[in-house]
Amino acid sequence: MQKMKIGLIQMGLKTSTDLEPAAIRDAMNEAHLPMIQQAADQGVQVLCFQWYAAAERVPEGPTCQMMQKLAAEHRMVIIVPIFEETETGVYYNTAAVFDADGSYLGKYHKTHIPQVAGFW
Repeated sequence: MQKMKIGLIQMGLKTSTDLEPAAIRDAMNEAHLPMIQQAADQGVQVLCFQWYAAAERVPEGPTCQMMQKLAAEHRMVIIVPIFEETETGVYYNTAAVFDADGSYLGKYHKTHIPQVAGFW
């Protein structure tokens, strides 16, 4: 059996909510960088996050582009939960997945109980 080292980063909001969404996103991304490096230094192979950022496109958005580069740099799979805007006015709670070589593997649109047909 092969072992895999998995990491999880959780943190609270690092800036004022009075800022523009892009500024909040950028501040949160910046706050995560040292923790990503620490995970890499500890041999993490798959890294997961818990955050809510300003909606952006997947994988073209700035957060995904940054994480894609970090996945390749640190040779770890990174799963990025993100508030995705697929087209104007259409949003998803998405998990984007980047492989250890930096390639984009795809995304998963999370399903929540209230969104299941017949729930109401």
